[in-house]
Parts: sequence; structure tokens; C-alpha cells
Amino acid sequence: MPFTFIPCPIPDLYEIQPKIFGDQRGYFFESYSERDFNAAGLMLPFVQDNQSQSGKGTLRGLHFQKTHPQGKLVRAIEGEVFDVAVDMRPDSLTRGKWHAVILSSEKQNQFYIPPGFAHGFLALTDKTIFAYKCTDFYYPEDEGGIIWNDSDIGIKWPDLGMEYILSDKDKKLPSFSSLSASR
Repeated sequence: MPFTFIPCPIPDLYEIQPKIFGDQRGYFFESYSERDFNAAGLMLPFVQDNQSQSGKGTLRGLHFQKTHPQGKLVRAIEGEVFDVAVDMRPDSLTRGKWHAVILSSEKQNQFYIPPGFAHGFLALTDKTIFAYKCTDFYYPEDEGGIIWNDSDIGIKWPDLGMEYILSDKDKKLPSFSSLSASR
């Protein structure tokens, strides 16, 4: 199998490492194979691919869709990111817990985040190109989020020696506890 599927401490999250074939010309690898993912128990009906470019210190997230939750297969095409998933699943024993993976274009590793998680990332390099496959379409009116520095969740974001760059929308996201109280 051209992939290694590594279970993360939170159930249903996986770091995925492809087998990379390299020689004097460069490299080749499969970034996704329905057959191999299905064999690993990940039956993923991908419907949308997204890509973004960010500079060092850009923090995007923590985002989720309320009634159209998306599973995501994420990776850094160029550069490196600190990628975070927060368990939002109502009946999960790990609700409110987070896990992070450093994704890099050098390792070509990926992170699978199933529906029911909030997701965000911090660009660790000057030019970061980030791509992800989604299991449902994006609906702007359905988007929700959690403030990136929520003290109850306690994500240990890397110290880059600079102030993070966030959108105005992401600076105003609510806390996890306020979302939990409204459910």
C-alpha cells in the first residue's frame, strides 16, 4: 500500500504518510487513492477541493459547518503548517479536545479530519500553499467557528516570535463553552 495510516490520540483522526518515489528527476507519489483509503476503512465521498496561500504567521480558523459538517483531507503543498482539529461531536468522549499535526511539503504528510471537528491552521513558513479535499460542499451561511485562543480548549500554538495574522471574522469567533451552552 502506498500509504501509512497513523491513528491519532483522538478517535477517527489520522495522519497519512504517502510512499514517495524519488530519483535524479525529482519525486512522485499518490496523494489520494480511493481503493487504498477504502481498504483502511476511510470511505470518503470527496465533493470539493480547496486551496489557499498564506504567509508566515497567518492563522486560519477554527472553522466548522453547523448542519453540513465536512470531513477534510488536508496537506501542505508548499511550506509547513501547524494543523489543528478540535472534536465538536456532541456524544464524543473527547469533545473539546484538540490534536495537531505539523504538515510539510517536505514530508508530504496529510491529516484526515472527519465531520464533526473544528479545523484551523497556522502557516509556519513565508509561503505556504495549503490544499484540502472536502466530503461536503461549503455553505457560507452554515459556517461556525471557535476563537483560536480559547482557554478551555488550550491549543498550544507554536511561538513564531510575531503576532499572528487573523481575519477580522476569526478574531470575533465565540468560545467553545458558549457554543456548548447554546446546544
